[in-house]
Amino acid sequence: MGIESQSIDQLQTPALVFDLDILRFNIETMASLLPGARLRPHMKATKCTSLAKEQLRAGHTTFTCATPNEIIGMAHAGLGNDLLLANETLDSARLSAMAALQESSMITVAIDSDETLQAAAMTGIRNVLIDVNVGLPRCGCAPTDAGRLADKARKLGIHVRGVMGYEGHLMMVLDKSERLAKVAESMRLLSSAAQDVGGTIISAGGTGTYDLHADTAVTEIQAGSYSLMDTQYAQHGFPFRQAAWIVGTVISSNSSWSVVDVGLKSLGMDHGNPTIDGHSVWFCSDEHTTFSTPDGPPPSVGTHIRVTPAHIDPTIAMHTNAWVISDNTVVDQWAIDLRGW
Repeated sequence: MGIESQSIDQLQTPALVFDLDILRFNIETMASLLPGARLRPHMKATKCTSLAKEQLRAGHTTFTCATPNEIIGMAHAGLGNDLLLANETLDSARLSAMAALQESSMITVAIDSDETLQAAAMTGIRNVLIDVNVGLPRCGCAPTDAGRLADKARKLGIHVRGVMGYEGHLMMVLDKSERLAKVAESMRLLSSAAQDVGGTIISAGGTGTYDLHADTAVTEIQAGSYSLMDTQYAQHGFPFRQAAWIVGTVISSNSSWSVVDVGLKSLGMDHGNPTIDGHSVWFCSDEHTTFSTPDGPPPSVGTHIRVTPAHIDPTIAMHTNAWVISDNTVVDQWAIDLRGW
């Protein structure tokens, strides 16, 4: 049976499913709000070069990556016009593999210390951004140290394109006015560092704050989850719709509860339980989700249902491919080809 003739109900489960029409709606909506290089879509959310090509068709030619493997895979897929590794690495083999692609791809690596700078310089990386701590206790140098690090990079012959900072600790602040105020505070730190560093790029943001940078100095937004969405980001009321699910089969059912074959090994759980429309999720096990149906009869054994993840990024990384559907009919299969490091 060909891919194009399958119904969603014929898929082996659990199956990662993307709704192509909704996905394109999300991509086109974001492209209208943050056109072209104003958005640097983040591949950590999707890990799929086929999806990145949909973003390219919408006018986005620059991309953010979280791992060297994402950089290398994007470059090999012909998507290397301007790739940013928004993460530190000291691995000489991986840095060298990225450096080897620089004749045909623009590759920039984030650094936040003398050690990460030295690793980049020793392996031939030509372009860096200075990663600045803007409040998230993760990577990033102190804002007051960014200028020194940039000067040292230039003395080593490396082009410093600017700065980046990730206000990830603010993505799920639900009150928009509070989120806006805190983003402005974080971006003041980044802007101060940018004045010391120089360059043309001030990179920040994510899906949770994509709409809060009109009055900041940020030149590009690193949003990724918007294209597929999840239940966490749905709480913000953004103009993006859910486009990805794990389709499962009800494998056991009684008058009190039912069980679907979608569990911890096919869902990102760090943001809590998934949801199932019209049902109440009780808990997830390795290969099962137990749920009840408060209104109406429980689903019959063999019924296919959609499970909506709370966090899309780690969910995607658990699957090797996604089934692409339109009107509940499978129209394509996309490899999740950027998994791993």
